[in-house]
Amino acid sequence: MTAETSQTLDRGLRVLKLLADTDHGLTVTELSTRLGVNRTVVYRLLATLEQHTLVRRDLGGRARVGLGVLRLGRQVHPLVREAALPALRSLAEDIGATAHLTLVDGAEALAVAVVEPTWTDYHVAYRAGFRHPLDRGAAGKAILAARGAPLTEPRCTLTSGELEAGASGAAAALVGVTGIEGSVGVVMLADAVPERVGPRVVDAAREVADALR
Repeated sequence: MTAETSQTLDRGLRVLKLLADTDHGLTVTELSTRLGVNRTVVYRLLATLEQHTLVRRDLGGRARVGLGVLRLGRQVHPLVREAALPALRSLAEDIGATAHLTLVDGAEALAVAVVEPTWTDYHVAYRAGFRHPLDRGAAGKAILAARGAPLTEPRCTLTSGELEAGASGAAAALVGVTGIEGSVGVVMLADAVPERVGPRVVDAAREVADALR
């Protein structure tokens, strides 16, 4: 810890991270052990976090992440969208296809930012807020592929006709961005994705990841 940082705040954030990494919650004793502090400190941290609904404790005394984090999480999408827009605009104009940033929302893929090309006669109408299963479409499949084999560099996933007949997609997962699981891609009216599209999508995914780090 440096003189400019708060030890108490640091411990509170560490509590939230530990709870976020478990599905079953943690006891005071477990948190005390993992943080390397006594139980009294943990009780105080949990009480403060509970006041802000960031932590809840069940009847068995296990602490879990509280619903208050959802209110904070709702503010993440606009920030992520703003960071991704320059790369998406460039991708859409270069390829002449609708570009999108898609994030995981539960078991679904959620398009949070969409940019359509300005110079084409026609393109796929794909809107922010569009949802689809993670195992259908290039955007979701790229994310699942990254889960299955953690990547150091993004790779392109191609699909055809999975979300809309006559439309093909290409997407690459965001790699190396802590706390965000998503992909960058394009969707176009074509039976197959042209060869040049894949590398360009990978470059865009890398640009967005860099902007979010």
